[in-house]
Amino acid sequence: MCEKHDPLAAIIAAAMPQVAGPVGAARPTEQVSKQQVIKPAINNIMSVLAKEPEAQASRRRRLWELGHACHCPLVGVGFPLGVLRKLVNKVTNGKVVADDYEVHVGAVTECSTRNRLSEALQKELERRYAPVLLRFRNAKTTDQVAELWRSAVANGDVAGAFWAGLTHPRCTAELEEQMCRDLHMVQHQAGACVRADITKFNASLEENKRLTHDLNKAQQRNTALMAEKAAEAEKHAAQLMQMRAQVVGKDSMVDSLKVELEQLRESIPGLESRAKLAERLGQMEERERAMRNQIAELKLELARAAEQPAAPAPLQEAARQVVEHVMKMPLRLSDRAVLCVGGRNGNVASYRELIEREGAQFAHHDGGLEDNANRLEASLAAADLVICQTGCISHSAYWRVKDYCKRNGKRCVFIDNPSISSLARGLEQAGAE
Repeated sequence: MCEKHDPLAAIIAAAMPQVAGPVGAARPTEQVSKQQVIKPAINNIMSVLAKEPEAQASRRRRLWELGHACHCPLVGVGFPLGVLRKLVNKVTNGKVVADDYEVHVGAVTECSTRNRLSEALQKELERRYAPVLLRFRNAKTTDQVAELWRSAVANGDVAGAFWAGLTHPRCTAELEEQMCRDLHMVQHQAGACVRADITKFNASLEENKRLTHDLNKAQQRNTALMAEKAAEAEKHAAQLMQMRAQVVGKDSMVDSLKVELEQLRESIPGLESRAKLAERLGQMEERERAMRNQIAELKLELARAAEQPAAPAPLQEAARQVVEHVMKMPLRLSDRAVLCVGGRNGNVASYRELIEREGAQFAHHDGGLEDNANRLEASLAAADLVICQTGCISHSAYWRVKDYCKRNGKRCVFIDNPSISSLARGLEQAGAE
């Protein structure tokens, strides 16, 4: 360290005139009084002391020039613990194994003098809080410095302002003490806030732990549900594929059966006609059974009539003829369409019963009396056999029936008598041909 220079002693030495010569030297003739020598020296000292702050107004104090009471709060708020430990390790060229409190205490102690650590701390403070130093540089008076400090306290940003305010040339001892007091209270409030924040933080940790636990459970349930849904989806997909395969198999079977059916139809000539013939055969057999039942009933009635008193000869003869015609009637009229034109309306039901018993299809046209004459040709075209009862038909219908059958080569039987027996004989004649 350089030897300190006392400015006050230098000023006094420069102001004091030499009142005595060397030892043994002769005194001047006129003696100067002590009061005349000291008074001007004191005035010079006072004037120099008054001018000294102005001469030093542009110079900021260094860290080791601050009061020792400022070092502890300054190091505490000005340096994060990690930065402070890093600077100490750099200065000592090693790794400090002391705890945070010991590192803090050691740094505060070293700030009292100018050394490598205090110079490193000074440099780091200047670098870290350079913007705040520029703001405080504009302050020209102590009041302005105090105002900037109060504003920093109100805003809660005191670290840079504390360093800038303490080292400012206009910072007086009273302002320095006030800044230390304010920072002390800020630290107490910060500690209270930290404790409250720690309480809230611990509560938040517990809440976070509970929510994490609930979240894990929800995630587990979600995972289980997703696995269940995935299994169901796979099951449904497998079922769908199986059903599609079954449908494809059924379609293939249907196609093959259709092909086989077509092949069978092609291999059997006349299959359709045979099917129709088989159907007609069944109908003929059914009608034959019905006819034979009717013949049996007629035989019974004939037997009863024979047992009863004799009926008039004409009636017995008519009944006998009907039975004989019915019994002798051939069955070759089956599945033929028989059109009866004319006849009595009261006998139409008997006509139908007699013809349908033969297995034929019955159709009737009254010969133009009530039915529309325009329907006659359509009925003639649909018939295989035409029975024209000439006694109960209009002349126009008679000639139309005769002309149509002649032109188209259709079989036509003309009956004069509209009785049932005459119809039976006509059918017998048509069947024989």
